[in-house]
Amino acid sequence: MRLRVEFTTEPFDLDEAPAHALVARDVIEGASLDAVDVGPFGNTAEGGIDAVLTAVDAMLRQSLEAGATRVSLQVNVIGEPGEPREPGEAGK
Repeated sequence: MRLRVEFTTEPFDLDEAPAHALVARDVIEGASLDAVDVGPFGNTAEGGIDAVLTAVDAMLRQSLEAGATRVSLQVNVIGEPGEPREPGEAGK
């Protein structure tokens, strides 16, 4: 099963990325995930179920330890290995 995770950590700081945001980014970028996209207002990554759930666990624990007071998280099932990621994405 493939999953897509989207998350943000708070509190926000528009002038400089807070420690908890940097930690969350490092965890996700260092995990065995595909299609990682990190940004100032949200982060997205895709991968197999075990890789995503392991990365989410580490991200939650480490970003909370680094000062996050809220983590908004959404996880979507996007398919089985070898299937198109979403309807209409065959051959992409």
